[in-house]
Amino acid sequence: MGRRGWGWGIREKWSWLSFLYFFPYKPRWSDPIMLKMKGWGWLALLLGALLGTASARRSQDLHCGACRALVDELEWEIAQVDPKKTIQMGSFRINPDGSQSVVEVPYARSEAHLTELLEEVCDRMKEYGEQIDPSTHRKNYVRVVGRNGESSELDLQGIRIDSDISGTLKFACESIVEEYEDELIEFFSREADNVKDKLCSKRTDLCDHALHISHDEL
Repeated sequence: MGRRGWGWGIREKWSWLSFLYFFPYKPRWSDPIMLKMKGWGWLALLLGALLGTASARRSQDLHCGACRALVDELEWEIAQVDPKKTIQMGSFRINPDGSQSVVEVPYARSEAHLTELLEEVCDRMKEYGEQIDPSTHRKNYVRVVGRNGESSELDLQGIRIDSDISGTLKFACESIVEEYEDELIEFFSREADNVKDKLCSKRTDLCDHALHISHDEL
């Protein structure tokens, strides 16, 4: 195929530009057709803004819900550990005086235990479902499987349960763990009240409405 087969030559381009220049109709914003186009443009911008806001809200609901579910799971796991169980922390090197700089700390909130929990806690997101708050119309994520593995004792009315929801929630949980691992270990290395609000809302800014969400735990 010759060069002309791939596009216009100079003569064709010049002819087209000449046509546009001498064409008698010069569109103006005051013309009805242009006003109509302008109106559609504003409508498109408005719809784009609304869709963008809705998308951002869905994303925040998801990450906020994942953070709060993550906190619930970590607090429950920590509570299952025998408070008398300890782990040795520090250096095992021998000091000049023959002693070792080793201390025993409670295992439940030790960095080793918390790191282990963070590696597998997001797998629990498959035990959650999605619920729409009737007053705020925001999405919450609640457990749909009891700690004993059964769901019969839970009220599942109005809760969506499917693999897409649990998969998306798990992905959000993993992204939070990856980005805020240091903060999570810092918070859970000591006992604290209202960790959901302090971590998910004030420290990480993942929730803008968490202070108004009840602290229901299963």
